[in-house]
Parts: sequence; C-alpha cells; structure tokens
Amino acid sequence: MTAGPGPAGGLFIGLMSGTSLDGVDGVLVAFEPGADRALEVRAHAHRPFTAGLRAELMALNTPGGADELHRAALAANALARVQAEVVQALRPPGAAAAIAAIGSHGQTVRHRPREFDGTGYTLQLNNPALLAELTGCTVVADFRPRDVAAGGQGAPLVPAFHARVFGLPGHPRALLNLGGIANLTLLPAADDPAGVVRGFDCGPANALLDHWVQRQRGPAFDADGAWAATGQVQPALLARLCAEPFLHQPPPKSTGRDLFHAGWLDAHLHAHLAAHGSLRPEDVQATLAEFTVVAAADALRAHAPGVPELLVCGGGALNAHLMQRLAVALPGVAVRSTAEAGLPPLQVEAAAFAWLARACLAGEPGNLPAVTGARGMRVLGAVHPA
Repeated sequence: MTAGPGPAGGLFIGLMSGTSLDGVDGVLVAFEPGADRALEVRAHAHRPFTAGLRAELMALNTPGGADELHRAALAANALARVQAEVVQALRPPGAAAAIAAIGSHGQTVRHRPREFDGTGYTLQLNNPALLAELTGCTVVADFRPRDVAAGGQGAPLVPAFHARVFGLPGHPRALLNLGGIANLTLLPAADDPAGVVRGFDCGPANALLDHWVQRQRGPAFDADGAWAATGQVQPALLARLCAEPFLHQPPPKSTGRDLFHAGWLDAHLHAHLAAHGSLRPEDVQATLAEFTVVAAADALRAHAPGVPELLVCGGGALNAHLMQRLAVALPGVAVRSTAEAGLPPLQVEAAAFAWLARACLAGEPGNLPAVTGARGMRVLGAVHPA
C-alpha cells in the first residue's frame, strides 16, 4: 500500500488503558501537517479506575463468569465515561471542534490471535459511540481487529509510531515498554535502506508484579520497586519462570493476561514450594522483577545484539529497581527513560493511539507486517463521527 500525501495536522487525543488495569491515560497531541516527527504533547491526564470497575475488568479477563455479555457491555459503558473525564481534562475550554479525533484503544480482556479457526480474535471492551456522544468529538477505535483479520497478531501496534518518533539516522535503538506486559521495538538506523522495524511481546511486567504486591501487602503497585529490592532472587524459581514456552517462540508473537495471570503464577509457586520448601513474599517479588528483566534482556540480545541504547517507557520506567536491574543485565547498553528522548514514559502509548487515529483519518496504514505477521499493511480503526 502506498502512502498518500500525508496526514493533516491538528489536535488529536490518544487514550490508553493497558493490561496494568490502573486507569486511563490520555494525551492531547498537536501534529504538524505531513510531519510525523513534528508532534507536541500539550497535555497529559490520568483517571484511575474505581475499585469496582477494576475488579470487573479483571474478572472479565477470565472465562466462565456469569452473564459475561451483559457485564462486559456495562463495563464498556463505564470505561467510556472514564475516558470522557480524561478528554474533558485535556481539551481547552470550548475546543471540541478543534479536536480532529480521539484515538481510543479500549481495554483488552481477551487476546487470542491465530487460534481456533486460524484467525482467532482480539477483544477490547470499548464504547466509542458513547464516547463520541459524551465528548462531541470524532472517535477512532477498534485498531487491532483488522490486523488480526489479515492474519496478524494485532499487537504490538506501537512500533510504527516508535519508528516515526524515535528513529534516528545512523543510530539503531531499542524501546522496551513495561506496562502490564513487556514489549520490545527494535529500530534500525532511520537512514538504513535495508533496515526493518521489528517488535514483539517479550514477557510479563507489571501485571504479575502488581498482582503479587496487592495480594501480599495491599498497595496497587510496588512504588520504585522498593519492596522487590528487599528480597532475594530465587534462582530455581527464576529458572522455572524463564522456561515458559512463549518466551522461546520466534516473533511475531503477542500475549497478555490470557497467559500471564494469577493462576499461571500460582502454579509455578506451588511447584517450587513442593520441590524447595517455603518462600518469603518479598523474595517472590524480587524474583518476578528479575524475571521481567531477564526475559527482556534475553530477547534483546537474541534479536538485536550490539544495539547501543534501550529506551524504556510505561509504568515500569518509573520503577527504579527495574531500571537498575536492566542496566546490570545489559552491560554496554545505555538504558534510559524515553523522557530523555523527548516523550515521558507514561505518554508514549497514548500518543501512539493519537497517531494511529490520525493515520486512520488520512487513509494511511498503521500496522507493520514485519511486526505483527499480517499479510500486508492495513488502515486500522473504525470511525465514529462527532
């Protein structure tokens, strides 16, 4: 698919609620006409989920609950109202008409591409029609299903955005998003005519770390990794976690809470306890943090040996313990936050969905077949006019 004359400029809002299930992040982004790299994030807002909505979204990640379709529809309505609060916080007063579109990712509750009938599915709870009604803005949503229909994984979708914003001439880079799930983007030098952007999910991140600290201590997350830093990594448990077959599959690949969930962790903990005896809770947290680091570092070495720089985004970029362990695991690689490259770590994914909405309205493709495995480039998203 050949590119058109380039998307229009203007103001776009990107909304993201990821596998961490902590709430909705949104950014107001100004794009210059035809210039993907010329973007300015003018505002960032976050609204947490209520405990009830978070619990319902978590429950809907697991098959078998009663009246799932009804509950999912109501949860999508509730999500749209949280999204509308974020939009209201972002846009200048009376500026609904100035917003070209909102890019709304929705909340992934199942992700099973290429399974069952060879196509599989990816399911993001969302109600973009209600969001359009609540905000008076055009909403672009449902970005992932078209890539899945074309034989792809439907994820990750952010590498195309990473390439446009973080690619540098003469300088290959890697990006690691540490959200609920960890994913890598491998960027060749922007002026390398043979360079191919690659990307894939490489393991869990905050999904398991947050789950364990909530279960054992109550907080929503382990701030700065302080609790993990008090524990001792358990080599036998780490080896058991690292034996997970998904980690050793070749890309393209993607995953989510369908694999890395509480039951998965409990099964490994029970097996470890049967073989080795008791575990201190803080040692489990330390081992989960190290698992996140080792899985990402091993993937980087396997697929981009010699890359000089790793930019980290997502909530995990704010975890000092994880960042320190990544630096130790990757000697010779400069491990830095994306903030040092111009975009704070909590804004990257939301900005990517603003960019994808812009591409959709321009009729431009948003996926990269080398990343997702789709049969070709596709325009992603469904438009709900204001």
